[in-house]
Amino acid sequence: MRAARRWAAALAVAALGLPVAQAQAPNFAIDPTHTFVNYENGHYGTTTNRGRFSMKDGTLFFDRPGRAGKIEIVIDISSVNTGVDFLNRQIQGKDFFNVADYPTATFKSEQFVFEGDKVSEVRGQLTLKGQTHPVVLKANKFNCYMNPLVKREVCGGDFETNIQRSQWGVLWGLQFGFEDAVRLLIQIEAIRMQ
Repeated sequence: MRAARRWAAALAVAALGLPVAQAQAPNFAIDPTHTFVNYENGHYGTTTNRGRFSMKDGTLFFDRPGRAGKIEIVIDISSVNTGVDFLNRQIQGKDFFNVADYPTATFKSEQFVFEGDKVSEVRGQLTLKGQTHPVVLKANKFNCYMNPLVKREVCGGDFETNIQRSQWGVLWGLQFGFEDAVRLLIQIEAIRMQ
């Protein structure tokens, strides 16, 4: 019952506070308790630094029969969690993400690519530190199901992409061993509102 209440509360919060910026009204609200961005960034050719960002909010329009979708998610950059407090502060600081001036990042897409009735890619634009560049998310898995806890349809999947962080002006550490290439692993779940 507690899990069902948390899901219902998350749906209510998401449904009340989300912007509707698309021509087609969103029919799903991003569930912030099941939507995260994880990153992997190598350094010195040895181990891989990993961290996670939480979602601030987001909406989804998904039409499986029409093979169409639109999504907008807002990522809370200040929520970064590497497991190391010093590194969290460094990443939030002016030399890296500068969360004082750029507290959020945004991914927007109006192009879902399907193979059969499954989403295979989501092509969109990532805005980070005030700069916007195209990004293609590969769907490793995607599914919709009737959730027994909230008694609504839930759609979601695991996505990934690789970016060069220098494109967005994230340069800290490049001169002393932190790699430019970043792998993003994104899990998204959204709950039907209508």
